[in-house]
Amino acid sequence: MTTRVDGGLSVALVCTALSGAVIGSVGAPLITPVATGMHVSLDAAQWTLTVTLFSGAIAGPVLGRLGGGPYRRVTILATLALVMVGGLLTVLPLPFAALLIGRALQGLAVAAGALLMSVARAHLPAERSVSTIAAISVASTVGIGVGYPLISLLDQLAGLRAAYGLGFLLSAVALAIAWRILPVEEPGELPRIDVPGALLLALGTLGVLLVIAAPSIWANAWLAGGLLAGSAAVLAVWAFLELRTKAPLVDLRLLGQGPILRANLAILVAGAGLYLLFSLFTRYVQTPGDARYGFALPGVAAGAALIPFSLLGFAAGKAVPRLSARITERWTYTLSVVVAMAGALLFAVGNESLFLVLAAIAVLGFAVGGVFAVMPKLVLVGVPREETASVLSINQIARSMGMSVGSALAGFLLAATTPDGALLPTRNGYLTTALWALPLLAVSALIVAGTPRRAAS
Repeated sequence: MTTRVDGGLSVALVCTALSGAVIGSVGAPLITPVATGMHVSLDAAQWTLTVTLFSGAIAGPVLGRLGGGPYRRVTILATLALVMVGGLLTVLPLPFAALLIGRALQGLAVAAGALLMSVARAHLPAERSVSTIAAISVASTVGIGVGYPLISLLDQLAGLRAAYGLGFLLSAVALAIAWRILPVEEPGELPRIDVPGALLLALGTLGVLLVIAAPSIWANAWLAGGLLAGSAAVLAVWAFLELRTKAPLVDLRLLGQGPILRANLAILVAGAGLYLLFSLFTRYVQTPGDARYGFALPGVAAGAALIPFSLLGFAAGKAVPRLSARITERWTYTLSVVVAMAGALLFAVGNESLFLVLAAIAVLGFAVGGVFAVMPKLVLVGVPREETASVLSINQIARSMGMSVGSALAGFLLAATTPDGALLPTRNGYLTTALWALPLLAVSALIVAGTPRRAAS
């Protein structure tokens, strides 16, 4: 009976995380339809994707602290209810501002992943806990392949609001599953929230992400530099106060421990390299035919090209816990990064063949799944169970920042290789940009490979 209950909880947690991942990615295929259907610029429509990244990263530490103990179930249910409200705002025929608010609320689904991992760590046996946490961590990889083609197809067949309706439906399903299956926690005191710390962390994180994710800000170098410097100053003040408060939002002394610090630094750098490649590959296959390269895949076909990415990412998520038990977590991570580098090289030599480019996308999916699956084990070394959600939420911020850097870097490098007066970069621009991922990935692997071997708790 216990095995059945454990299995049911494991499946429910993974399904809830997968729903959240699809909800978070809903905006990506709909940027152009939002611009044309709601008569806003492409830059404005881009915020329907960017705002989910912001809200997920900023809300993560607060949710992690609230969900670290007796109020974990309540916190998860309340979060999913807000996600559902956000989904409703995206479906109703309301102005663009309401759509942005809805997408911001849907970003909380991404932040809920750390809470789901903390449930697995607290309520599942050790072996099942490891595999479940790995599966939750790679849910974002699987969600991309599930969401992109389906959302694009819904938009083509039934329109923009119907496509957003998928996110609303999934949020309702996720809330129902969580209500039914999440265990009730032992009673205890309500966690104290460091409100000044939360506000400072949110402000500093928002500033950094804004500078990274909105390249148009750099049109005014003084504005961008000032915003970046101001954000750094705010985060420095936040760190100073966190080290002196009795109930910090995040235990910086814990995060400063060698293995945890290196894991967060590694995912920051790896996220940049991995998302650079992801942005590059997805853009390349959609390049119009008059560019004399690329494959001019329409939206649905381009989304379908990501299905192998998700399938191999899922396979990596299943294989990594067993592999890390044999060769340790740090070498499993290093191997996953090497696979990503192989994907970049495969694209560089085989970009004239659709089959080889799709193979490179699939190889990248396996690498992303491997990196995300093993990362929780690396970052939870020596972390008390009650701090699981808080520590993982900071790791999520590092991942989000890295991915934002990768996306922005891909756009910058491709723009730099676009001839004056042309709309598209050259083929060599894509090749050069792909190779830029190699040093980032290599540095990430070196950071983790140098970590002394310790067993994660």
